[in-house]
Amino acid sequence: MDPKELEEKIIERYRQDEKMMILVFAQWCLNHDLDPETLYKKAYPDQGNNQALREALALTVDKKESEDISNDTLFGVLSLYGNDDLAMIVSEYLKK
Repeated sequence: MDPKELEEKIIERYRQDEKMMILVFAQWCLNHDLDPETLYKKAYPDQGNNQALREALALTVDKKESEDISNDTLFGVLSLYGNDDLAMIVSEYLKK
């Protein structure tokens, strides 16, 4: 595999993993009766609508059908992708 192909493969893998992180966030929110779009906008008010989040919401399931997603798991995936602002907003909601 040449360097260009390797680079493209790494970028594609990162994008797939990032989509999984967004799906975990969205499902966690729904499991806790929170609106993921509202939380996201509070964390990143200047970004507008997030298409990846909307796509993830289409893949979520009702909280009765969902596996439990621990707070630690959510914070871990948010941290992995540098979503510290979002993690802070989530933390604030957990304190309420």
